[in-house]
Amino acid sequence: MLKLIRGEIYRLLHKKSIYIYFGVLAVGYFLAAFVRSGGFNDETVVKDAMNFFQFLPALAGGFLFSAIYTDDLNSKNLITLVGYGINKTKIVTAKFILMLLFGSAVFGLMPLFHYAVYAILGCNVTMDQMTVIYAVSLKFLLMTLAFAALSSIAAYGVQRTTFAIVSYILLAFGVVGALIAAVSNVLELNIAEHIISGITDRILAGIITDGSLTLPIIEYVGYILTAAVFSVIAFHRKEMEF
Repeated sequence: MLKLIRGEIYRLLHKKSIYIYFGVLAVGYFLAAFVRSGGFNDETVVKDAMNFFQFLPALAGGFLFSAIYTDDLNSKNLITLVGYGINKTKIVTAKFILMLLFGSAVFGLMPLFHYAVYAILGCNVTMDQMTVIYAVSLKFLLMTLAFAALSSIAAYGVQRTTFAIVSYILLAFGVVGALIAAVSNVLELNIAEHIISGITDRILAGIITDGSLTLPIIEYVGYILTAAVFSVIAFHRKEMEF
């Protein structure tokens, strides 16, 4: 599995479209902040981080999901890996680890980039604000990883690029969450705190207020493990078309 991960890291680091895409995204981010610069105040940095970062699971995470999960479907590399006898469970695990590594890099750098952009535009950022911004970034990283884990069920079960990407985008843009919320309201079920957005909100609140993180973390890990199990089952059930 380590050989597979190293090979994929090499492939992704030499994928020119990643640098082009994130370069364009960085320029767009700067322009959006520039437009906001006329209304800066002491609370702007944190509020804008929340407003801007909420799009990262779709814009940044969606691209990473496509590069890590669906490129193999387009190139038939998934078939090659299975043909070489690589265990399907290891493939599922390796892909999630790659999403974790590259997602952590992007969401770890975003608060620093956010700080640099706002400093250039003349807005001071305190250490307390940076702590909150990192907590916000962690929330959306966790959401991105959860969406990737859930969408991998479609990626491995159907093995169609479009279906896998659409599944991720529907999750990342909150369409699935909105539908679940609508159904729960009709049925008078209080499950808002137990879907991914609610769980990560509780984790964020726990970090900021030094509250308890045990229960939301357990629920979050439960989502990831459940998605992984279903991904492996779907992968094993799917007949590979060699």
